[in-house]
Amino acid sequence: MVRIYTYAKCDTCRKAVRFLRAADMAFEEIPIREHPPSIEELRAALQSADGNLRSLFNTSGVDYRAMEIGKRLTEMTADAAIAMLASNGNLVKRPFVLGLGAPLTGFREEEWQTALRALPISDRS
Repeated sequence: MVRIYTYAKCDTCRKAVRFLRAADMAFEEIPIREHPPSIEELRAALQSADGNLRSLFNTSGVDYRAMEIGKRLTEMTADAAIAMLASNGNLVKRPFVLGLGAPLTGFREEEWQTALRALPISDRS
């Protein structure tokens, strides 16, 4: 089953949920602020992103800017970054999706359509 971490006030998250519903895709929606992705889920996403730590962060978020993570990210180890993300869902780029093949961050409809087409039909419900 698809797991999608969202923030209720995020328009991009709402678009992603509408996309999944329109595709008649079964999914579990998880509030990202209250229940951030696990360390294992974040590691999988990092591997899928070819080790690009920045791609996992909500770089336009208030917490990201307030904590000046952009300045510190190049010096941060992957383990430290993942621990930070797992402890603060506000820092995670959203929506954060598992179950559409490789983990996805953000919502780019073309990318999601490609991932959905690659799934076996039995995995879509």
